[in-house]
Formats: sequence, C-alpha cells, structure tokens
Amino acid sequence: MALQRYPTSQLTRCRKNLWFERTMAIVAVANLGLVVFDLTYVSWRNFWLQGNIPIPFTNATIRVPMPQMICRDRSVPRGQPPQYVQQSVITCLYDPVKGIEYHRDTRDYLKTVNQLEQQINQKGLENGLNSPEVQAILASLRQQSNDMIVTNPFAGANKSGTLEQIKNRMRQQVRQRVKANLTSRESFNIFWSTDNAQYLNYLSPTTWNSEISWFNTTIRPLIETNYYRTIGEDGQPTNYFWVLDAPFVILFLLEFLARTLYISRRYTSLTWLDAVVWRWYDIPLFIPFSLFWPALALTRTIPTVFRLHQAGIIDLNAIAVRARQGFVAAIAEEISEVVMIQIVNQIQASIRAGEFSSFLRKNTSRRYVDLNNVNEIEAISQHFIQILTYQVFPKVQPDLEALLRQAINSVLGQSPAYRGLQSLPGIGAVPAQLTERLVTDLTQLVYNSFKAILEDPKTTQLTTQLVQNVTSTFLTEAQRQQNLQELQILLADLLEEIKINYVQRLSAEDTRQLLDQTRQLQQLAKKR
Repeated sequence: MALQRYPTSQLTRCRKNLWFERTMAIVAVANLGLVVFDLTYVSWRNFWLQGNIPIPFTNATIRVPMPQMICRDRSVPRGQPPQYVQQSVITCLYDPVKGIEYHRDTRDYLKTVNQLEQQINQKGLENGLNSPEVQAILASLRQQSNDMIVTNPFAGANKSGTLEQIKNRMRQQVRQRVKANLTSRESFNIFWSTDNAQYLNYLSPTTWNSEISWFNTTIRPLIETNYYRTIGEDGQPTNYFWVLDAPFVILFLLEFLARTLYISRRYTSLTWLDAVVWRWYDIPLFIPFSLFWPALALTRTIPTVFRLHQAGIIDLNAIAVRARQGFVAAIAEEISEVVMIQIVNQIQASIRAGEFSSFLRKNTSRRYVDLNNVNEIEAISQHFIQILTYQVFPKVQPDLEALLRQAINSVLGQSPAYRGLQSLPGIGAVPAQLTERLVTDLTQLVYNSFKAILEDPKTTQLTTQLVQNVTSTFLTEAQRQQNLQELQILLADLLEEIKINYVQRLSAEDTRQLLDQTRQLQQLAKKR
C-alpha cells in the first residue's frame, strides 16, 4: 500500500507548530523552576550562600563549591562610602529580590574579629596579644558577644536555632580546656580573653592559631548566615519577585489570547468563551500570584505538564490510562450496584403497579402497527430456515449422521437381542445395515421437513398458525386472575433474589482484578 503524501507546505506548518509548542513548553518549565526557586530561596539561603548540605543526625556536612563574586554590602547606610564583600553569585544577585542584606550587628561582630586578626598579624603573637589595641578589641568582642546573646539578632530571620548552635559549640570548645560547665556568656568571655580570672592565658601565643582557626571554621559560617530582611509598607517582607515574573505573565497572557482567538476562528461552532474553557489549564500561567499569594503559583505545574505532553517531550498516556483505571476501580463496584439495583427496583415497581398485566392485555387486544406490510418476524424466521436448510445442513450432514449412528449403536449395543442377532451366521451384517438405513432416513426426514416448510405454502401456513395459537393461548391463560397474581409475586421475589445475590457476588469480586483482565485483553487486541 502506498504511503499517503502530504503537501510540503502542510509538513512545514506542522513542524513550525511543533517547534512553537516545544518552545512555549520550555518557557513554562523555566517559569515554574523560577517559581520553585523563589519559594524555597529563603529557607535554602544557607546552601546558596555557603554550599553546605547538613547530614541529618550528625554534625557532618557536604560542601558544594559555589561560584563567588565581589558584591556590594547593601547594609551600609546611604551616604557612606560603599563597601564590598566576597559572596556567592546566587545570593549576591537574588538577595536584593527578597530584600535581604547583612545584619549590622553580626556584620560588625565579624568585622571586629577581622580587626583582631589584623592587629595580631601586624604586631606578632608575642607582643600583639598583650598590646592595648588588642586588649581593647578583645573587650569589645566580649561586650558584643554578651549583646548578641541578650538581643538575639538572629530572631528577625527566624534563625534563633542558629544562635543556640553558636552558644552550644562555644560552651563545648571552652569546656574542653576549662574542664567546667559554664554558661554561654562565661564561655565567650573566656574565649575572648588573655587574662580571665577563671582561666588565665586562654588566648596565648601557643593557642592563638588553633582557637582562631576553630572560630573561623565553626562559628564564623553560622554567624554569616544571619541576615536582615526589609519590610514593605504593607507590613510584609520585601519581595520583588513580581518584577521577574511579569514578563512571563505578559507572554503567556498574549499567547493565551492569540491561541483562543485562533481556535474560535478555526472551529466556527466554538465561541471565544468556548475556546477559553477548552484551554482552561493555561489560566494559572498568566495570573500574577506573586502579588497576593505566591504559593498558588505552584498550580502552574498543571499547564506545564500538559504543554510538555502536547509538545511530545514527555508521554503521559500511560499515566492517564492508569489514573482512569484507578478511578474506575474505585467507583465501578458502587456504580454497578446502583445501576443494577435501580433497574431491578423499576421492574419490581412496574410489576407491583399492575403494568405486567396491562402489558399482557395490550399484547392480546391491541392491533399491531405494520409500517411496511411485511411481517418481519416471519421473514426473519424464513430467511434463517433457508440458510439452515440450503447452506448449513448439507455441510454438517456427515457430522450429524455420525452422531446419530453413534447414539443408535450405543443404545442398541446394550440390548442382548441385538448382540445375539449380530452373532448369527449369514445375517450378522443386517443390524449394521438397518442402523445405517435408520440414520439416513432420520437425517433425510429432518431435511425434507425444513424444505417442506419453505416450499410448501400450506405447511408454512400451518406452522405460522401453530405459533400464533400457542402465543395467544399462553397470553390468555396468563391473564387469569389467579395465574396473574401468582406470576407477579413470583417475578417480584425472583428480582429481589437476583438483586441480593448480584450485590453479594459483585462485592466478592475484585474490581482491580477485573480491570487487570481487561488490560490484558486490550494488549492482546493491539498485538493482533
């Protein structure tokens, strides 16, 4: 069979439509990915800032390298010289969208630590730790540590747990050397001192490098995760995501209008509102959820999945089939029971209301309406007998004769007289000849009877008359009061038994197993 050839212009148009659908599907995926990124950015900011993935129930972390860049410190007040810090690319670019900036208290704390390191590096360990400048910085760190514990600058970012981690780790670190249980304030005071009354020379030329290295690897990363988020005039945290989302919203709105207008003009039976209903799943793509309820933007998953399927990027047919079958399995039993019981109840109500007796009276009293002056039942019966007599019977006659021969031989073989007759000399073959003659006569009699019904008008008339008399007599006798009441009661009881047994049997059957059998039959039909 020759393959159907399509015009080159039509194939080109189909390819263009497919590339357009795929392009819009990829844009929808990008928008959905941006939505998910925005909704999870604040809670995942520690990862985007430092690339650390904590392992649950352990103190270990997995570090993922994050690209760094020089970023402007937005916590510096306007009018002051700008300051720059090294920060991950993602947080540097996206923190302004969420109104996030360094918290000044924790930023100043880390700056003071940096000043301490600079003074030590300039003056040296031996002379630097005891210099007035270093002692002043240590005193400032002790005061800032106390203020950090009291004021909790982490609370505004919902990071009070981070402050607890800092306090616990500081207590553990100091306890290893002091060998005493101390409060977090006492631990910070000892850690940032060289001549503390409880522990002299905690910071000394021999311990400085290890202690400051521990602080920079353990405490500094926790303090760096703190931030301050500005508040808008509406009392809500700043969120400029709508600026990023607006181009997508405008694009999908224009595409939706163009697509629905195209559908309404291509299919003249559809109005523009019908086309809108047709593409209902695209509506979440152009609703600006970021302005009033950002989490609802996740509903764009539905149109995105539909578009990926329509563009041929993913195949949802198997999932759709399983979903439909799962839904059918959940309600098939209830629907079948309701439908069956409703039908039986309607029949029972009709019988109890006397419609059964009315039906019998109408069938015996009313005049049959003939539309084409042909008795269809008689014509169908006659046609059926013709096929049976002239086409079917000659082909199955040998099988019918073999069946009759076997039946007659089985019956006669049980007779002692027949067996004795077979044993007589000279006439042993006569019983077999009689059997063969009987089989031939019986099959010929059946064949001739059917032919007589077809070819003899008198026989046909008598057969039709017999059927009509039997039917009319049955209906007349059934209308007798005693018979009619008994039939109605029996029929109603029979339907009630059918209803109960049907529901019990259906409840006992596994609907999912029936659906599995249906799937197997469908697969076999497809293979054929």
